Order: sequence, then C-alpha cells, then structure tokens
Amino acid sequence: MHFADRLAQAVKERGTPVLVGLDPRLANLPDELRELAAADGEAAAYREFCCAVIDAVADQVAVVKPQMAFFEELGPDGLAALHAVVAYARQRDLLVILDGKRNDIGSTATAYAKAYLGASSAWQGDALTVSPYLGDDSLEPFAQEAVAQEAGVFVLVKTSNPGGKTFQDLLIDGQPLYRCVAALVEKLAAESAGECGYGAVGAVAGATWPEQLVELRQAMPHTWFLVPGFGAQGAGAVEVAGAFDEQGLGAIVNSSRGIIFAYERGPYREQFGQGRWREAIAAAARDMTAQLRQYTPAARLA
Repeated sequence: MHFADRLAQAVKERGTPVLVGLDPRLANLPDELRELAAADGEAAAYREFCCAVIDAVADQVAVVKPQMAFFEELGPDGLAALHAVVAYARQRDLLVILDGKRNDIGSTATAYAKAYLGASSAWQGDALTVSPYLGDDSLEPFAQEAVAQEAGVFVLVKTSNPGGKTFQDLLIDGQPLYRCVAALVEKLAAESAGECGYGAVGAVAGATWPEQLVELRQAMPHTWFLVPGFGAQGAGAVEVAGAFDEQGLGAIVNSSRGIIFAYERGPYREQFGQGRWREAIAAAARDMTAQLRQYTPAARLA
C-alpha cells in the first residue's frame, strides 16, 4: 500500500496523530537501565528502553521515530541496537520514521534511499527525514525510491529550532527560502499522491512557528506534515492545529522527551514514580492525544 495511505489508515485506526520520538539518553534512563548500561553497555540499555517505550505506546499510536544520532554515537553496538528497535517496532505493527536527515546527490542519494527505505532495505524504514539544501536533483532519488518501495520521505521545510530562520527565512525574490522548498516538496507530493490525496513526500514543519504552519498547510494540500516542537520545545496543541486538514489528517505531531521521559516530571513523577516509568510513558501519550483532540481537528479521528 502507498505510504501516505498506510499512514492515513494507521492514524485513523489509532485515532491519534501522536508520533513518539525515540531519543534515548543515558542520563535520563531509569536507574534499572543505567545499571544495565554499566553491566552490558549503553547500546543494550538503549535497546531495552526503546522496546519498552514501544510496548507502552503500541496500542495507542501509529508511528515512532528513532533519532539515529543517539544510536550512531555508540558505534557498531549502537547501530545493532537501532536495527533491533526498528525490527521490534515493525513487529508491533508501528510505522517507523528514521530521523537521520540524510542527503547527497546522484548515485549517493540513491544509495541512501535504498539503504533506509522500504521493507526490503537494510534498515527497513517506512520513511526517512531528508535535508533539501543540495537542491531538487538531490530530492528526486529519494522520491523515486520512496514510491518504488511504498515508503516516504519527510523533507526539512520549516524546522522547529530558533536558529532555523537564519537560512530558512532568507528572502529569495521577495519570498522566504522555506516557501521555495515548500513549493518543490508540494510538487513532489502531488506527483506521488495516493488515494488519500497525500504524497509519498512530506514536510517537516515545526510547531514553534504556528502562523507558518497555517500558511504551509494552505500552500501544500498534498503534503503530509511531520510536526516537531510539541512539549519540551514549548509548543502545545493550539499551536499545531493549523497543520491538519478538516478531517484531522495531514499531520503527525512528534513528542520525544515529553513522553519517553515523562516519569522525570510532574504530574507523572508524583503519580507513578520511577518504578512505574512504563506506565508514566503510556499516560503521557494518552494525555497528548487528549490535548490534540481538544484543540485541533484531530478530534475528528476519535
């Protein structure tokens, strides 16, 4: 099935656009997993932690997003852990977006795409995040491979970090650069649209820029948005409302630290304590869904 159609179906079945980011960090792991890291290595602890997060949210959400950098930092053992986490997420019937922000040109771009995209690839990603700043010929190999493998790519259009505006807001013939990128992404999305109307090429558009989210939703009717910036970066459900279409589709909203390390902060710390960290993760995911249903068109998914 076409990637966008699979994503739409999974989001509707779960009734939520919540995307859980898997960003393991040793300092934030529960004591039992830091003990595991001391005995068997950080990679073993990361694998155990991320698989436990997957178990905690698998009946609630449709998608997880491993941040590859945290695994790559650990070398070959970390990469083996990442491969195991991706396989486990797929086993639990979750879509997997590999967050690696890859890109290059020509045959190198094709090699990246073949490495990460599709069930037959080495990394078995359902989608991959991609940087656009090498130009249109750097995105086309990813789009082509995504279509061929029934996978997707999410292109950085308007990122959530404050420094993103340094380049992304530069004016080109009176138009900000991110709008130039958005136009190319929308073209690729329209050319690869599935039955749901969205394409295999999506956009990363940050919740920390709510006015631009509204603007981009209007300009990119065939483009599914991956929306970072919710929770720990300061944005809430009101800020992400503009990313959705009228049916509550068209966007998946990422939360990483806010969910996976919920047991470190109130009210989850007081309610569950570190000994029940898995329950805290599940509760945080449920609460995020409730917030999105209250303040965004995602209510129509319920």
